[in-house]
Amino acid sequence: MLNLILVLLVGSGLVYVSKFNFTLVSVNLGFATIPNVPLFYIIITSVVFGLILSYIFSLIRSVSTSFTLRGKNNEIKKGQDEVLELTRRVHQLELENEKQKNGTDLVPTDTNAL
Repeated sequence: MLNLILVLLVGSGLVYVSKFNFTLVSVNLGFATIPNVPLFYIIITSVVFGLILSYIFSLIRSVSTSFTLRGKNNEIKKGQDEVLELTRRVHQLELENEKQKNGTDLVPTDTNAL
C-alpha cells in the first residue's frame, strides 16, 4: 500500500513538473547539441541520474562498512579464543596447585573442566 501511495505522489509530481515546464530548450553536452527538448525531460533526467548516483555511493559505503565489520568480528573471535585458552590454562594450573598441596600423585577429576 505504501508503494502505491509513493508511486501516486511521484506521478503527481511528474505531472506538475511537466505541466509547468514544457518550454523547449537546447541541450549542449559539449560534444553534441540536442535541440528542442522539453525542459521537464531534463529535470526528470537530472533527478533520476542523481538518485542512481546516490544509490551507487550508498552501495559503496555499505560494502566498505561490511568489510570493516567483518574484520572486527574476526578480531573479537580471536580474542574470545584467547580468553578460552587462558581459562583452560588457569584451570590446569589450579589443578596442579591442588595436587602439590595434597602431595598425592592422584590426578583429580573435575567434572567442570573445560
